[in-house]
Amino acid sequence: MKKGKIVGLEGSFAIAEAVRMVNTDVISSYPITPQTHIVERLAEMIADGELDAEFICVESEHSAMSACVGASAAGARVFTCSASQGLELMHEVLYIPSSMRLPVVAVTANRALSAPLSVWCDHSDAMAIRDIGWIQIFAENNQQAFDLTVCAYRIAEDKEVLFPAMVHIDGFYLSHVIEDMVLPDDEEVADFIPEYEHPFVLDPESPVSMGCYGPPFIYTEAKKAQEVAFGKSKYQILETWKEFGETFGRYYSPVETYKMEDASIALLTMGSIGETAMLAVDEMREGGKDVGLIRLRLWRPFPFTELREAVKDVELLVVLDRAISSGMGGPVCSEVKSALYDMREDLRIVGFIGGLGGRDITIEVFKYMVNRALEYPEKEEEFEIIDVRE
Repeated sequence: MKKGKIVGLEGSFAIAEAVRMVNTDVISSYPITPQTHIVERLAEMIADGELDAEFICVESEHSAMSACVGASAAGARVFTCSASQGLELMHEVLYIPSSMRLPVVAVTANRALSAPLSVWCDHSDAMAIRDIGWIQIFAENNQQAFDLTVCAYRIAEDKEVLFPAMVHIDGFYLSHVIEDMVLPDDEEVADFIPEYEHPFVLDPESPVSMGCYGPPFIYTEAKKAQEVAFGKSKYQILETWKEFGETFGRYYSPVETYKMEDASIALLTMGSIGETAMLAVDEMREGGKDVGLIRLRLWRPFPFTELREAVKDVELLVVLDRAISSGMGGPVCSEVKSALYDMREDLRIVGFIGGLGGRDITIEVFKYMVNRALEYPEKEEEFEIIDVRE
């Protein structure tokens, strides 16, 4: 098992190291807070000769993703990153690599969508792109940000996958925070990442067509084929994480749990807030509540099987959303309810919305959520927006 060396890096620089180590060919991105440190560091690496890659300067995120699509179609290994309104400016183009099966890798430093204007973290930008056909993975800390970015290339470029992949890190909570982490050697990462070779690249010597006009008689069939292939990508995701664990000693799963062995109450979170939730679980355990924690690592494709297994013995599931689906409530909670609707009649699911625009979710807030959920009527269909301030 490869161990590597312990270094202190902020999350943005950890991601830049991953992009460098996989020997990315083309980088195109536009700076936006809190993603900017990633692309600045990569530009420095290219300028200093640490990374042999082309940096395509563009005037917007729309152009950045367009450049990545063209480079990937021509057979290059590519990378981009964005956040919030920048990701929304990309939105039109984000559908293209997923439909054309181009393994673009991106990182989003999650940030609240305007208005009101906020540079702080929530998951509204991640939820706004959940239906476009990108593999979406959430990291909790800087080590995971590095590891999952490396894995994203291995997954996306697998010939049985060929879908774009996005790693989500919480803006500022990870992007600007320095943590000790294990950084493997370049050669170790190179051994883990095979050479990229797309089977159908744009080549004047062997012409192919991409993104052709799709009349009604073929469009449905094309989208059906895409959806079937996207669902099957989960097998390669699991295989990649298994091999990564065997190689580097850090294992990842679509759904990860903490103290769930005897839990009748479970919290469910995504992103860096999961580590605070662990501390809250510890304190609630000390107070006599049999609480556990479920963390969604894989958001797309959605981990139905793993989630159902995680909650098989749970009586109360408390879901924290860090975004609002207007008129509906919390998007994560609504999808969790859909995934579990026919599982057990005695499973109660209560949703909370909190951490919007970067507001802190503390240990005490998690305790409040559990205590409040225990008071809810059994058939309560409402959700609650947390406005607790310490």
